Amino acid sequence: MLAFWEKIILPLLQSFGVKRIVEIGAEHGLNTSNLLQYCRAVNGELFVIDPAPRFDIQQFKMHFHKEFHMLLDYSLEILPHLKQFDCILIDGDHNWYTVYHELKLVEIMAQQQERFPLVFLHDTQWPYGRRDMYYFPESIPAGFVHPYAKMGMVSGQSQLVHGAGANNLLNNALYEGGARNGVLTAVEDFLQQTPWYVSYHQALSNSGLGIIAPKHPSIDIHVQTILAASGL
Repeated sequence: MLAFWEKIILPLLQSFGVKRIVEIGAEHGLNTSNLLQYCRAVNGELFVIDPAPRFDIQQFKMHFHKEFHMLLDYSLEILPHLKQFDCILIDGDHNWYTVYHELKLVEIMAQQQERFPLVFLHDTQWPYGRRDMYYFPESIPAGFVHPYAKMGMVSGQSQLVHGAGANNLLNNALYEGGARNGVLTAVEDFLQQTPWYVSYHQALSNSGLGIIAPKHPSIDIHVQTILAASGL
């Protein structure tokens, strides 16, 4: 998400008047810091969901005690308890099951507040657009876990490779493509089924950024203008 902050995410947060934000997947907290500074400027709040963040939580609380809420659990456990949010950033476990069900929970949230929030999704392109990765395989129901291994990925090649390739220390699905495999597949399956009138936009660089927003001609033009100007 960090690569998209200045040219895409921040302008859209500002233009949509976002104040209450959920961030799924924080890792080292670099984009979390950006979001917290934004929240401070607009008197907003950030709820961060991550079972194993790699930053000093207490330090963040000390600097952003009013804006910052840390939720140490899986997203699918936390999201049912959250309500009334303007924006969700999804950059957690990059697999079909998790992303699809995160979006279904956002859909429930939208029903409760009678409007669909602005949603950002990272890794909608290679390597995880069409391939699952599991940070915590044990958290995914067995029927939704593809065979996987800690092996690397090569662009344009479905099968994993030994001792080389991208992200070879992570639990990557053995093969790319097919049903219920990858982040973009989850997004597409959700969009085909949701009753909400939404549009999907995307930037293709830096592993891809997907954007789901309420569908309206003026909103569609605005998002596409920001994407075009970003050059990402």
